[in-house]
Amino acid sequence: MENSSTLQENATHALTIRSRLSESILWTFILSTILGFSFFLCFVTLVLNVFFKTPILRENARYVLFVFLLLNDTLYLFIGFCLMVASIYLLHSPVPLCYILYAFSSSAFKVTPYNLAAMALEQYVAICHPLRHKQLCTTQRANVVFTTICFLAMIPCAADLYLMASSKTGMFSLYVICRQENLVFNPIQNVLRSITLIVCFTSVAIVIISTYVKIMQVAKRLSPLSSSASKAGKTVMIHAFQLLLCTSSLLSILTQEFPIAWPEFFPTIHFFFFTCVPRFLSPLIYGIRDELLSRYIKKSLSRYIS
Repeated sequence: MENSSTLQENATHALTIRSRLSESILWTFILSTILGFSFFLCFVTLVLNVFFKTPILRENARYVLFVFLLLNDTLYLFIGFCLMVASIYLLHSPVPLCYILYAFSSSAFKVTPYNLAAMALEQYVAICHPLRHKQLCTTQRANVVFTTICFLAMIPCAADLYLMASSKTGMFSLYVICRQENLVFNPIQNVLRSITLIVCFTSVAIVIISTYVKIMQVAKRLSPLSSSASKAGKTVMIHAFQLLLCTSSLLSILTQEFPIAWPEFFPTIHFFFFTCVPRFLSPLIYGIRDELLSRYIKKSLSRYIS
């Protein structure tokens, strides 16, 4: 009896230690996410401040699309963080509220690659059709393009909602833990989501690769006078790298099937490495590399520091 009691106490003690360690690791990643998101918001605020105070940036479709990219990623990260915390602590929410959050998150996820494709096309027009650039790439058209992108990104969510509603009666009165898998009531939903992601990233990759090839062809023809074309080609490759960072979020779907020893905080690791880090790096890489934007950012920072 004493041996059995001792073994039980040891097991309880080990579980307590594991629970505390798990909680510590969990909060480490949550706080890291909050800290990274805070720096990201500071960068977004700085860019928005520079953008709205600088007419030359406001009148350039390239920077209008970049600002839309930042705002979209901010929305995506904020909703994703809320859903992650709710999922970790098993908070139940009504299906309508959960689906609204999921729809915004899913749409924002798809808007980013489409936006990158639009930015690559703007570079293509600037280099390959410079005489028509001011006519084709206006701020008004950039606004229309982004609105169209948002509409296209919402269409699969509308189809997904229709499949849900037609497959489950009384669905809107249910309470669920707000995870994507808990919103699947019809196997076709998974097929639709997979096809949507494949079409999205494949089409964007084709656009970025084709624009890069066209721009570099122009750069070779212009030879020594092709510095602007070469820079544009490198910028398009930055968009390709941003797209690659976006697709890293999809890796989390694959790694969810791996056997792990600490499943309780694995969703937090997923969210931090596969969702947050790519979004934190992507705009910083583009924003700092762009000469015009970085120059105005430095001027703005120098005013605050002085």
